[in-house]
Order: sequence, then C-alpha cells, then structure tokens
Amino acid sequence: MLLGAALTAFLSVSAQEQPVDYVNPFVGTTNYGTTNPGAVLPQGMMSATPFNVMGSDLNKYDKDKQWWSTPYDVTNKYLTGFSHVNLSGVGCPDMGSLLLMPTTGELNVNYRQYGSEYTDEEATPGYYKNKLSKYNIQCEMTATLHTSRARFTFPAGQSNILLNLGEGLTNESGASMRFVNDCEIEGSKLLGTFCYNPQAVFPIYFVMRIHKTPEKRGYWKKQRPMQGPEAEWDADAGKYKLYTNYGRVMSGDDIGAWFTFDTQANETLEVSIGVSFVSIENARLNLETEQPVGTTFDKLRADARAKWNDDLSRILVEGGTKEQKGVFYTALYHAMIHPNLLQDVNGQYPMMESDSILTTTHNRYTVFSLWDTYRNVHQLMTLVYPERQMDMIRTMMGMYQEHGWFPKWELYGRETLTMEGDPSIPVIVDSWMKGLRDFDINLAYEGMYKSATTPGKDNLMRPDIDEYIKRGYCPMESQYDNSVSHALEYYIADYSLSTLAKALGKKEDAKMFYDRSMGYKHYYCKEFGTLRPILQTGEFYSPFDPLQGANFEPSPGFHEGNSWNYTFYVPHDVKGLAKLMGGQKKFVDKLQMVFDKNYYDPANEPDIAYPYLFSYFKGEEWRTQKLVKELLAKHFTTQPNGLPGNEDTGTMSSWAIFSMMGFYPDCPGVPEYTFTLPTFDKVTIKLDPAYWGADKLVLKKEGGDGYIKEIRLGDKKSSSYRITHENLIKAGEITFVCE
Repeated sequence: MLLGAALTAFLSVSAQEQPVDYVNPFVGTTNYGTTNPGAVLPQGMMSATPFNVMGSDLNKYDKDKQWWSTPYDVTNKYLTGFSHVNLSGVGCPDMGSLLLMPTTGELNVNYRQYGSEYTDEEATPGYYKNKLSKYNIQCEMTATLHTSRARFTFPAGQSNILLNLGEGLTNESGASMRFVNDCEIEGSKLLGTFCYNPQAVFPIYFVMRIHKTPEKRGYWKKQRPMQGPEAEWDADAGKYKLYTNYGRVMSGDDIGAWFTFDTQANETLEVSIGVSFVSIENARLNLETEQPVGTTFDKLRADARAKWNDDLSRILVEGGTKEQKGVFYTALYHAMIHPNLLQDVNGQYPMMESDSILTTTHNRYTVFSLWDTYRNVHQLMTLVYPERQMDMIRTMMGMYQEHGWFPKWELYGRETLTMEGDPSIPVIVDSWMKGLRDFDINLAYEGMYKSATTPGKDNLMRPDIDEYIKRGYCPMESQYDNSVSHALEYYIADYSLSTLAKALGKKEDAKMFYDRSMGYKHYYCKEFGTLRPILQTGEFYSPFDPLQGANFEPSPGFHEGNSWNYTFYVPHDVKGLAKLMGGQKKFVDKLQMVFDKNYYDPANEPDIAYPYLFSYFKGEEWRTQKLVKELLAKHFTTQPNGLPGNEDTGTMSSWAIFSMMGFYPDCPGVPEYTFTLPTFDKVTIKLDPAYWGADKLVLKKEGGDGYIKEIRLGDKKSSSYRITHENLIKAGEITFVCE
C-alpha cells in the first residue's frame, strides 16, 4: 500500500515536470502582447480562439469603440464566439473570423445581444475552456493542424449553435454558405486588408460539421437600412431575417447559420470545422483526414498535448525556479505558432499573389512577419528546428519564383508590404551560412541581387533605393518618412549580401554591398552623438530631438521609435560605430546611459540586441550579463502582462529563449552568437544529427550566482564572449564558470 502511494506520488511529480505543463497561454494577453489562449498546434494553420473584443450592447467590449489587433484580451470577459484561424502577437488586425457561438433559449442572432460573460477560464497548449454565465454552457476547444473541435455542455431545454460569418477583426463581411445536409454546412469568407493594405484580400474556405442532427436549422442575413420612404429599419429583432429554406445558398454581407436542439441536462454537442485557403473540397479533405470517423474530442486534446510536449522537449532545462521555467517554455510555445502551415493535407496551396493553385511536397509556410522575426526567430528555428527552417527557406524561394520578389511581410499568399527593409536577405544568408543548403543558392542570390539593385520605381522591396545608392543614405522626403529606419535596414541586408557574395566568389559584388553597408556613417551627428535624419539638401534635419518618437509617437526619420532606439542599430559594424563615437569608453558610456535613463525600449525590435553590444569589448562583458538578467526579471513573467509589449510573432519570446540559455544571435545574417549568463543550471538542446552531425548541445553553469569568470568549450577555455555557429555545435558542451 505504501509502495503504491509512493509510486502514485512519483508519477504525479513526474507529470508536472513535463515542459508542456509550464506553458501559460495567457501570457501576453494584455499589455499589447496580442497573444491569445486559443487551441493551436505547433505551426498549425488552425487556431480556435475565444473572441471577446466586441459585441456588448453596453459597449464595454465593442470593436467599434476601440481598435483591436487581437481577438482576445484577458481583461475582457464578454464572449461573442470562437474565431477560427487567428494571428498571434501582431500589431494590426486580420483573420479572426468564422465565429462559433453556443446559446440557449429563444433563438437570437444579434451578436450585440447573444454574447455572454464567462468564468472558469482555463488554457493549456492545444486546449481552451470556459463557462458562459448567461447560458450555463461549458465550452471547450481543441485543434489539429487544419481543423478544430468544439465540445459544448448544455443545460436542459432549447440549445442553439450559431456560426457568424459577418463579424471579425476587420471590415470584410462578404461570405457565402450552403447546407450540405442537416449536420453540415460549407462556405467561404473574405479576409484581409492587414495593416490597411487593401490589395491583401483573400478567401478562407470552411466545412462545419455538427455531431448531432438538429431540430431545426437555417440562415440569417442582416438587413441593411435602405434609403427612401418604403424602407423601415427595426433596430431590434427586425434587423435580421431568418431563413429556413434548406435549398438556398446564402451569400452577402453579415450572414450566418443557426441550429437548434432540444438538449438534456449536461448533454454535450460537438462541432468540427475544417479550413483551407484553396477550396471547400480541401477544407472537407482536411477535416476528414484529421478527424476520421470515430475520433473523439478527448483523443484530439491528448494528441495536441503530446505534440506540444514533444516539440517543447527539444530543449530541456534544469535548475532555475518554476517561474523561470514557465517563462522559458511559454516563450518557446509562442515562438512556434508562426510562421504556420499554408498547404492542405494534399499539398495544395494558393500561389503567391495569384488565384492559381500549386502543390508542394514540403511544408509551405505563411505569416512571415520578417521585419520582426529576421532578428532571432529564424535563428532559433535553424538551431533547434532546422527541418522547419529549411522548409521556410524553401517557401521563401517559392514565393520568389511565383511572385518575382522575396517576402517582406507575407500573409496567406499576399504581400502586405508592412514595415521596411529587405528582411528576407539576412534570413536566407544566415541559414545558408550555418549549413542549411538544400536549396538553389544561386537562384536565391539572383532574387536578393534583384531587390538590392532594381531602380526604385520598379522595386517592391526598396522603393527609395535610387537615392540610397546615389548618396549612400536615404534623405528625408517629408518630416515623418522613416528615412533613417529604411536605410539602417538596407545596410544590414547589404552586409548580409556582401558576406554571401564573398562566399560565392563574387568579389566585386561583395565589395559593392559591403561599401553600401557602411553608409550608416552618413547619419552620425557629432553634435548629438546619435544618428540624425538628413534632408534632401544634405544637411541634418533641424530642429532635432533624439527623444522625439518615444512611445510610438511620430518621429522624423524613425519608424516606431526615436533616435536612441536606432543609434546603436549597426550590429554588423559595432566597433566601427564605436570609433565614430570616439572610442570604446565613449561608446560604452553612451550605451550604458541609454539603459540608465530608460531610453531602451524592450518591445522595440531595433534596440532589443543593445544589451549584447557591451560584450564586443573586453572587460565590459559583465554589463551584458547584468542587464540581460535584469531585463528578463522585469519584463518576462508568467502573468498576462508578462511580455514587454507586442509579441511580434515570436520575436520577443525568442529574445528571452536565447537570453535564458546563455547566448544570443545579435547580428542577423552573421552566423555568430554572444554569450551571457544562463538562467538555468543546465540546458540540453536536442540537435538533429542530419543537419548538425551531433545529437545534443549542453550548456552548464557552475560556481556561484555572480558574473561569468570563465567559459569552457568542451575541455578548452574560450578566449572570447563571441562564438561562431560552427564552434557552438562542435563544442558539444559549454560550461559557464561563475563567481
């Protein structure tokens, strides 16, 4: 009996030590993190998310009263449905449609009235649950790669299931649907206009299947107010017309479908939805493949948990606190949501910027928020999930072949052109330089060379390239034109391209692009000791305030930041920048001042690597260790506000992941890392021998809790706080001996 109790206790403790158990999907669901706790698989196309940012007659949670870029905010408690296929950690609204909502009592299809507050909210990777106060309904959601499964537990009486195609995060309300039979409905819905780009519009196709025959079913259509004396507008029930003609195909704006049931107390109804960006037929194929006959909700939930745990277990950490493990594994969870799959189970996907359909034998990815992710997410994928990064590179290559350009900010086969720069270049170069070479590098070089040399009027990636090439910088076209931000991004891309050109034996190209990458020096102003916008006349912009642009206010020359957020953003020439500033001491003092005066913005990508720049100078490495430790403790927690700001599709989390492991890729496109103090006593990264020739990399911390006094690579002492990717892998074991 005692042995049995001891065994039970041991198994209980062991179960809690699984990486998946440390994840808190509510992290980042406030404080503009724009994550959500919905059910999703790693890199899954489908996510099923509680939608709580609109719908109340009281206007407490109303999309018309506040701008939302996420379907969910933890401070709201008014559910108007579960949206299907959502974005995680982005700064502009899109997706978040196909709203599935259970209700009870008399049928009401007015979203401002049928919503409900909720309690008992829970979420773990691949699973979400709450209870609707208004209806006493328990809601549960889980997902596969292309499908969702809902389980609603109803009270006795009339129960309803609604599918609202008219509402979502953006204004595209056009849709079409038809009943296939009593339990199945199919259709499509328009999505798009991400960050107000009207050209980025596309359809999503769906099949919804209810696992019980309803008593009644039908459509609804919102009746728009008409001009003229013959039209009457009923602001209540009369504004919706209900249809029960089963043969009708319903199309238009603000349409939906309803199902009613006579349920017993605690009766469960399950609803499955399959989606596709190719066709209704593929949505059905996805559904039937991933949820074959006999599949249960509990099995799908268990499969989702197992898949997450398997992927999270590629990095195992020991030591540290429970809170720190929660931060780490939640960050790893967030970093594996995007980019996500675009192709269906048969390999079909929508061709880039086209209505054509192509087929792939590899995974085709989408949601490339590259201005964010080129800095660290793809470096994390390359090291820990190289097979996925390889397919992401193949995807980018496919986009170039199909569209003529590499992506900047691609979304479901459409280029949104959000943000600036030429961010595909450092991603591709970084992967190739580290050894991921199963693609045509000469074709890739052709595409990169095109965006780096094509005149501006024909250049999708660099529309202001003419002046950049002529002068070595982008002059201001207007007071708020982001000219310095544009140029800094081009410098980094051109430096990456120069290293690739050199590796490919293209010496003249290598010199040309290297020389371009040094153009940042034009912007350095000795008067302020910062980078400063330059006018068309060649003079510095005046009056100039390096702090103008803080808190995302408009700033001359800089995008989403100020001069202090960008001045040190020259990761490819840190020592050259230090020379401009008057030497190492002045550089270090000025960089330290950025932190001392709280000029550093941990949520702004251009300066997130600032803490690591100290380690380029011997004797200053302790500053990196001190700042990284402080920033992790201050800005990353397991609370809903536990991110410093917008998650940016895994970028903030990837900063935390690398920083907690003890090394960081501070220069995109350069296959090197800078060491810092690890958070954990031991980190084991499971490597793929097919890519790295080794099965693991172990990082250990020994000694006290103070600064690093020695780093050993295997049995050899390191003389530097920087390491190449090749030497990182070859080391096998890295030991940080601390004071």
